[in-house]
Amino acid sequence: MNGSSATTSMRRLVLASASPRRRQLLAQLGCPFDVAVPEADEQLDASVSPRELAQRLARLKAESVAKTFPDALILGADTLVATGGELIGKPADRQDAVRILSRLSGTRHRVITGICILDAASGQTWQDAEETWVTMRPMSRAEIEAYVDSGEAMGKAGAYAIQETGDRYVEKVEGSFSNVVGLPLELLARMLKPLL
Repeated sequence: MNGSSATTSMRRLVLASASPRRRQLLAQLGCPFDVAVPEADEQLDASVSPRELAQRLARLKAESVAKTFPDALILGADTLVATGGELIGKPADRQDAVRILSRLSGTRHRVITGICILDAASGQTWQDAEETWVTMRPMSRAEIEAYVDSGEAMGKAGAYAIQETGDRYVEKVEGSFSNVVGLPLELLARMLKPLL
């Protein structure tokens, strides 16, 4: 994490995310916040580490809404899945969701969420990332297709929602559960404490 904690109290917090899951998780911290949908390109760049890429994408999301809220703290987050040297984001379509779940079936993979808190007034940022290991049991092709057809796979990194019915395919979570959902609350609480 970089940056200092010298800011004024009771800052306005804006979540730069279209994710209803991130909104629900952030609400659990008990701090008031607004929501703005970012316009950031979530292209995966395999030339950098998954941890660095997740933080970079989180920052792009925060920067994309900063001009609209010039006096606020902007929170950007981005979640990626990494397995066997492959970076996996959200599925592009049904076929891609089936491919992703087939790839993750029977694996132990990493879920990485990058966080960026941007002070829109000064341009100062605080960045960090959380990593959680998830072990997924082997899934049959029929299970994968039925899950994708439920609609739950779309819009989620790794094409599964552990907080919904996707948990039936997960054997083990090592680390932050909320990170797998999309926002590591333990890390975020530590980052926000000196800023709000």
